[in-house]
Amino acid sequence: MNTKDVLVKYYEYANAGEWDNWCALFTEHMVMDEQLAGHIEGRETLRAMMSGFGRMYSSFRNAPRRILVDGPEGVVVSRITAKTASGDDIEADVMNYFRVEDGRIAYMSNVHDTVPFQVLTS
Repeated sequence: MNTKDVLVKYYEYANAGEWDNWCALFTEHMVMDEQLAGHIEGRETLRAMMSGFGRMYSSFRNAPRRILVDGPEGVVVSRITAKTASGDDIEADVMNYFRVEDGRIAYMSNVHDTVPFQVLTS
């Protein structure tokens, strides 16, 4: 898959709750700097983290608004609309940066407003 195809699949799988397929988009030794979860290394670490993701939200949607690709790099501006398992609403604009190697995500980082997610820790 080329970079754009990988990024499209990233959001497709996330929005379908297909977390195993989503994790498979990453290289074995991937690195992620996630604003809430911190620094994550290794696909199996990511897979273990994501195993409980579906229980945190009763609904989750991360809708891409703009996808920009330059060779192996991509940036996606998106909007998260979610409802926690306890019924709290979350709305946040997000910017993700990706670096793709051999059809898989090798590095990803994101930036977003953390305030809407505070309901998960309160």
